[in-house]
Amino acid sequence: MTPPPPVHPVDEVPPARQLAAFGLQHVLAMYAGAVAVPLIVGGAMKLSPADLAYLITADLLICGIATLIQCVGFWRFGVRLPIMQGCTFAAVSPMVLIGTTGGGLPAIYGSVIVAGLAIVLLAPVFGRLLRFFPPLVTGTVILIIGLSLLPVAGNWAAGGVGSADFGEPKNLGLAAFVLAVVLGVQRFAPVFLSRIAVLIGIVVGLAVAVPFGFTDFDGVGDADWLGISTPFHFGAPTFEASAIISMLVVALVTMTETTGDLIAVGEMTGRKVEPRSLADGLRADGFSTVLGGIFNTFPYTAYAQNVGLVGMTRVRSRWVVATAGGILVLLGLLPKLGAVVAAIPAPVLGGAGLVMFGTVAASGLRTLATVEFKDNHNLTVVAVSVAVGMLPVGVPTVYAKFPDWFQTVMNSGISAGCLTAIVLNLLFNHLAGKGSSAGGDTAEAGGLTGSGSQDAVEKPREEVV
Repeated sequence: MTPPPPVHPVDEVPPARQLAAFGLQHVLAMYAGAVAVPLIVGGAMKLSPADLAYLITADLLICGIATLIQCVGFWRFGVRLPIMQGCTFAAVSPMVLIGTTGGGLPAIYGSVIVAGLAIVLLAPVFGRLLRFFPPLVTGTVILIIGLSLLPVAGNWAAGGVGSADFGEPKNLGLAAFVLAVVLGVQRFAPVFLSRIAVLIGIVVGLAVAVPFGFTDFDGVGDADWLGISTPFHFGAPTFEASAIISMLVVALVTMTETTGDLIAVGEMTGRKVEPRSLADGLRADGFSTVLGGIFNTFPYTAYAQNVGLVGMTRVRSRWVVATAGGILVLLGLLPKLGAVVAAIPAPVLGGAGLVMFGTVAASGLRTLATVEFKDNHNLTVVAVSVAVGMLPVGVPTVYAKFPDWFQTVMNSGISAGCLTAIVLNLLFNHLAGKGSSAGGDTAEAGGLTGSGSQDAVEKPREEVV
């Protein structure tokens, strides 16, 4: 009798207790980022505390639904990889501008719905662009994703942007303690415990933070036990041309970022992302964004911090992240539970974030290790792409004098670096190769032979590796 074919690690279903622990770990890794977007947008619009709380619970609910769609999938929606979904920060500035210049939340939600539909329609086009992501480009993009997230972990470790005690030694000390716990568990604990090292570090850090006054549980008592988001709670959406145009630019940026994240997870899990699966993943992004516009929240994308968690823990099951999506749905329906998670101090998350985000950058270096750097211009491609990607991270106001559409694209280090890597790879490895082969000369052009440079763009990434 023929034995059943082995199950790919992505499709394995761990025991229930492991699912719960691994899933909660993913929730804790992304929670602060998930609630930050509604807090920023709602705060800029001077919404009441009740409306802010409503935005947060609606966001958590759709975060969970979007994650389930992406991990479990239905028909042609969902990449079926361990991908966590959350509100994109690329949309924050345009949404604040739309919301504060007269359009309000209805104009935001109208533009979000249109952007989501556009992503669904453009997903197959982006899927066909996968051939322009050889290991040279993907490794560079993954490296930029990790590096661009490190300042987020640094701000958490210092106490959180805007906190009165930002940068106090006690905050950095707590973050360093959590980091030490995570590393100690990963190095010395049994295999199962090492895979939930981040969760253990956060729990231990929280236990230490409580007696030292780092935590504030006042919001838990004020939160409701049950909260249900209803469609168009803030009024029927309005469709304004300027708002829609700015949100369509955001859609292109988030599609670029999501492409990088999906490729990164595919590399980490051993299930390469193909054009069809990439299109399915982007289509799920678009559908979730449409849901966001209907259920009073914002555009959705893959969360890079959870990509780092997949790489660090080496837990590749998509059902783990699907469980995390289920937990988010519960948090969205039970605001009191969400308030408990929100009480975790920023330095605790910062200590865990340092190792997670560093893991993403290290994964990019691992991919680049498969690339040939001798006698060609590949080093230039990586160097300039990383520099352009890090520019808005290191100098956030560098593009402040540029038009809004330009800022939307280039203020995201991930999209700026990704676009630069694609263009430079075409310039040095594709166009130069065409020139050399057109002349019928087998000598190297720009350090690469004509056939080799052509392959760097047109062959599937696994063949290049």
